[in-house]
Amino acid sequence: MKLGGGVLADVERFDAALAAIGAAARSRRLLIVPGGGPFADAVRAVDRRLGLSDAAAHWMAVLAMDQYAHLITARLDGAMVVAEPREIAAALGARHVPVLAPSRWLREADPLPHSWDVTSDSIAAWVAGRVGARRLVLVKPPGLRLSGRAEPTGVGAASPSAESEVVDACFRRALPAGVRTMIVPADQIEALRSVLRDGGGAGGESIE
Repeated sequence: MKLGGGVLADVERFDAALAAIGAAARSRRLLIVPGGGPFADAVRAVDRRLGLSDAAAHWMAVLAMDQYAHLITARLDGAMVVAEPREIAAALGARHVPVLAPSRWLREADPLPHSWDVTSDSIAAWVAGRVGARRLVLVKPPGLRLSGRAEPTGVGAASPSAESEVVDACFRRALPAGVRTMIVPADQIEALRSVLRDGGGAGGESIE
């Protein structure tokens, strides 16, 4: 699952989302991919002022995800910062909740374009493929509503058209075939609990 950086703007919602994740992790194998949040926003601000190269902006934004990973780990009981697949497996085996600091892995693989068209959503999609996930849950900032959906809340499996409203331009290309995407706003905690608990049809042994 990807925990969006924008969720951090509302500390109460952020902590409630972490509580839901922690509860689900007692019975499911979860991998958290952090967003960039205010740390990535600082990179964007510097880029606007100084005109960073695409490569510099990309890697600085990826390092912002590392910072958010450490923040999540500090506030989620049982969480552990991990950097690559072997550490993910070890954390899960020790019944910890792995929180990915992706910079080292991404430096080695360098799988995505160096552009602001690539955000943590596309990185989470790429990670989902590398760990063999069947489902990717995107936790978005409070207040999100997806248009063109039957459900009034905008929660659930996202169509490509719905995804295009809230994810970056590279997301669909980064997402492997067969990985189901779920989008949940952070103010819909009961929906998040349900998605994490019931799995949307996914088996309990999958890494999400």
